[in-house]
Amino acid sequence: MGGNHFGTIFTVTTFGESHGPALGCVVEGCPAGIPLGIDEISQELQRRRPGGGGPATTRIEADTPELLSGVFEGKTLGTPIAIMVRNTNQRSGDYDALKDVYRPGHADWTWEAKYGFRDPRGGGRSSGRETLGRVAAGAVAKAFLGEYGITIQAWTSSVAGIPVPDPEELGFDLEEREKNPLRIPHRETAAQVLGVIEQIRSAGDSAGGTVSCMVHGLPPGLGEPVFGKLDARLAGAMLSLGAAKGIEFGAGFAAAAGRGSTQNDQPIPASLQGLPREVPGVRYQSNQAGGMLGGISTGMPLEFRVAFKPVPSITKPQKTLDRRGLVRELIIQGRHDVCMVPRVVPVVEAMTALVLADLMLLHRGDRIGT
Repeated sequence: MGGNHFGTIFTVTTFGESHGPALGCVVEGCPAGIPLGIDEISQELQRRRPGGGGPATTRIEADTPELLSGVFEGKTLGTPIAIMVRNTNQRSGDYDALKDVYRPGHADWTWEAKYGFRDPRGGGRSSGRETLGRVAAGAVAKAFLGEYGITIQAWTSSVAGIPVPDPEELGFDLEEREKNPLRIPHRETAAQVLGVIEQIRSAGDSAGGTVSCMVHGLPPGLGEPVFGKLDARLAGAMLSLGAAKGIEFGAGFAAAAGRGSTQNDQPIPASLQGLPREVPGVRYQSNQAGGMLGGISTGMPLEFRVAFKPVPSITKPQKTLDRRGLVRELIIQGRHDVCMVPRVVPVVEAMTALVLADLMLLHRGDRIGT
């Protein structure tokens, strides 16, 4: 199958299935000399791992990474970096009853339509567990971007239709994000949403939500017009996540109801390093564009939001079809998230890091003398 490779210079190939022996990734194009250890990779994987309480699945996996190549004495070698994580807590028998049934909201039928058969154990490669390789690769990309002072921070910005206050509102605190299982950076909202999540769990249902992301320290000039624009690359990266249904940058869809006079970000003088002497430094009084103009970074914070649908595995009775085309009533068993949004937060950060690392390397060839 194709489609398992991402990037142009800084690339990642992921492998593995939800109930297979292991999952992982191979990262290529990372420059030599970047400080990187197993602890940095493990920390990111722990943020993504299941069994974290709240809306997460009860499947308990250690998600311990094995660094197989590409790093020596705590620094990258410039060679392929291979990372593997073994599955240890599969219960494949939970899916025996599903091998001849097409679950509503899942990729069961489309996978068979494409390949002729599928791995029914936990969704196989279409499982959310596939993102483990992305997060491991993202840890490498974050280490590279850290050398340039670029930071990526994502958080849960809504769950089940309940919005989280914006960063400029009272009570918003990114440090609070890692203190609750919802990754909501607002204590009162987190408590409210946890109560709603338990109601949804008791009803045998699930919920969706949104993840917001902000990048600081990004230099101006990143993005490859016409088809490799920064927002286009980020959109492709985010929509490659199985449950993602939409993305907006800056003012997003609200801009469609606005006016040019309110949506245009006004340039103001600024001192920016790394620009040719004939190009003046520019900042903006506002950031309606989300840090991009013409698909190229402006040097302002990069801001976007991604919408994720509810988890399709629910315990409510549903009607579906089996391989013989007969209508069946289905009650899905097994261990599943009630809301996947909190666990997607580190995945959004990882995919952002992979896009930006690739564009940083591409940017080196944009003009002579830079």
